[in-house]
Amino acid sequence: MSESDAATRGDAYSHVDDHTRLMVRIARMYHEQGLRQAQIAARLHVSQPRVSRLLKRAVDAGIVRTTVSEPGGVFTELERRLERAFGLVEAVVVDPGGQDEVRAVGSATAAYLETTMTGGDRVGISSWSASLIAAVDAMRPAHSVVATSVVQLMGGVGESRVQVEATRMLTRFAAATGAEPVFLPAPGLLGSSSARESLMADPSVMSVASHWPDLTIALLGIGTTEPSPLLRSSGNAVTEADEASLRAVGAVGDVCLRYFDADGLPVRSGFDGRVIGISPDVLRSIPRRIGVAGGTRKLAAIRGALHGGWVNVLVTDVAIARALVESEQHR
Repeated sequence: MSESDAATRGDAYSHVDDHTRLMVRIARMYHEQGLRQAQIAARLHVSQPRVSRLLKRAVDAGIVRTTVSEPGGVFTELERRLERAFGLVEAVVVDPGGQDEVRAVGSATAAYLETTMTGGDRVGISSWSASLIAAVDAMRPAHSVVATSVVQLMGGVGESRVQVEATRMLTRFAAATGAEPVFLPAPGLLGSSSARESLMADPSVMSVASHWPDLTIALLGIGTTEPSPLLRSSGNAVTEADEASLRAVGAVGDVCLRYFDADGLPVRSGFDGRVIGISPDVLRSIPRRIGVAGGTRKLAAIRGALHGGWVNVLVTDVAIARALVESEQHR
């Protein structure tokens, strides 16, 4: 190699080194010292556009790397894995931190609704459950109207004296959001399919049902084939014989009394023809279907609801979230 060639290559190396050195210096001044681009340009006697270009190149070259550290009680990475595993629109994971899962999940649901309901939503709520009651109780009144209506998705479940809780839940939600409440004046389960057909044809029930196809949000509890403590204490409308027959055909859980198996598929049973409430097809056409459920006893039911597309947003506790993600890794 001639002396002139060596000199030329040396100049090139020097140019690259100077360029890199300037890039690193600008990156440190910007990211570590907190100087603005105009201040950096003035100190180094370079143009501001050049400072901007070198900052971008520092990122592209891996000189500047951005990391995000999660504080305790925040589970964005677990939420992302849950969303990817089940194709969810969004997952919200909460750590109960020693308190009851129902209350923790309810509070997280209230916070989620307060930040994502911005106006004009038409909301459906399944009949009362402990998680939904906790969510509505935790909601703070909005400063403006964030929902136009809140509609009951199924008839009351349990003894008539406690069905007033479903009415109270809708009333509280309406008060918090400015929505107009629409109540379903009917039981959730009848003794025969013929009785169900007759009641569904009643004008008062048809009027409520006419709202269901236009809903933008459904707020849903996820049940199991074993009644919750709340339902058991309120006079569960689903008899032990019904529960046994549903389990016999593979049912693991329900949404709005629509039972499904481990893969989320509706089970074949005469039970379905006795339900006063939204149909599976109309329910699953609602754009945002928020499942609110936690606790280990509901794991199979929640997994089935996710697989079947009954919900596409899930609010749950961290133990269930981890178990769900792990279960998908072994499928």
